[in-house]
Amino acid sequence: MYAVIVTGGKQYRVMKGEVLRVEKLDVEAGNNVEINDVLLVGDGENITVGTPNVAGAKVTATVKSHGRLEKIRIVKFRRRKHHRKQMGHRQYFTEIEITGIAG
Repeated sequence: MYAVIVTGGKQYRVMKGEVLRVEKLDVEAGNNVEINDVLLVGDGENITVGTPNVAGAKVTATVKSHGRLEKIRIVKFRRRKHHRKQMGHRQYFTEIEITGIAG
């Protein structure tokens, strides 16, 4: 069984037991979280597509940890204009493990 969920403005295809990194959630490590924005639930040949969400479907997950990704460098450069600007960014994430799909 699998599902397509929306969290943090992104869509993820998830299965039970899968570990993935999503945008930061305000839940402490070790706690459970329910995701109700389920766009699709598939079980073998049976596929249920929501309009936009599947009614009554939810995905439960356990928060494993929080962290920050690798630094990305942003460089803005204008040739022949004596202009160069550098910035860096590290995005926060939450690592979750999918514990159940109900749909």
